[in-house]
Amino acid sequence: MASKLLGVDIGGTYVKFAEVTMDGEILSHWKERTPSSLKGLYALIQSALEKCSGDLQGVAVSSPGSVTEEGIIEGSSAVPYIHGPNLKEDMAHLFQRPVTIENDANCAALAEYWSGAAAGIGHVAVVVLGTGIGGAVLHHGRIQKGAHLHGGEFGYMIVNAENLGNGLNTFSETASTSSMVRKVAAHQGVETSSITGEQVFQMAEDGDAFCMEVIDEFYTMLAVGIHNIQYAHDPEVILIGGGISARHDLVANVEEKLSGLRHSIEEAQIVPNLGMCRYGAHANIVGAVYHFKTLVDGADKI
Repeated sequence: MASKLLGVDIGGTYVKFAEVTMDGEILSHWKERTPSSLKGLYALIQSALEKCSGDLQGVAVSSPGSVTEEGIIEGSSAVPYIHGPNLKEDMAHLFQRPVTIENDANCAALAEYWSGAAAGIGHVAVVVLGTGIGGAVLHHGRIQKGAHLHGGEFGYMIVNAENLGNGLNTFSETASTSSMVRKVAAHQGVETSSITGEQVFQMAEDGDAFCMEVIDEFYTMLAVGIHNIQYAHDPEVILIGGGISARHDLVANVEEKLSGLRHSIEEAQIVPNLGMCRYGAHANIVGAVYHFKTLVDGADKI
């Protein structure tokens, strides 16, 4: 039996590929621009399969959206054409190999459970910070998807109920990197595309008072969301992932805000145990491989 997989991570801008062993070792990796059609996506994955050396046991896919067990991707995302068709069935037929598909945030959480910061931990929540906020809840390695496949979709939580609908109320709208960028761009009168989250932090470090205020508010709202997750799911650890997780002071700043919340809410004295995700750019693919192993190789089902 072949001992490696093709890992595929579908994103709005790029599709990432990797040859990965069944133990999670990445042998090679590359990325291509996301095609504009489903037919183009299938052709791109076929081309990636042909690039790989030797035989492959199958294809492990990480995808945005709400993924059903049958392989249909519900909801919406930056890749609209993947929603509706049965991608799992189509690709298994086209590529003549087993195919698995799982939501990207769930994959990131599975990577951490397999061999990352959540290894051996029974109750875990993962918060992925990016343009929006995604996440996952794991119970002894099993994804808690909920009745509508929205388990772990923390970005939809309302954390500020004032003026609902104004774009400043949900967890994603108030505590994602794009929330900081949007506020700074509006203050400076420029397009949001001209500023990055990294630049907002750099401007704050250079003494920009408005950016300092925006970042302080970001940490406050992130703490509010994490407080809610702690009391809704009571995990042993809450891991933070996404590009911003590379900041060494992130956890300390959020913990400071959480301490303030505890002093304001006398009954709420549980201290969330925060940690950083260990996997970076390859988290989704590594988790997709673990998902493949559990479903196709006969390990405990997720």
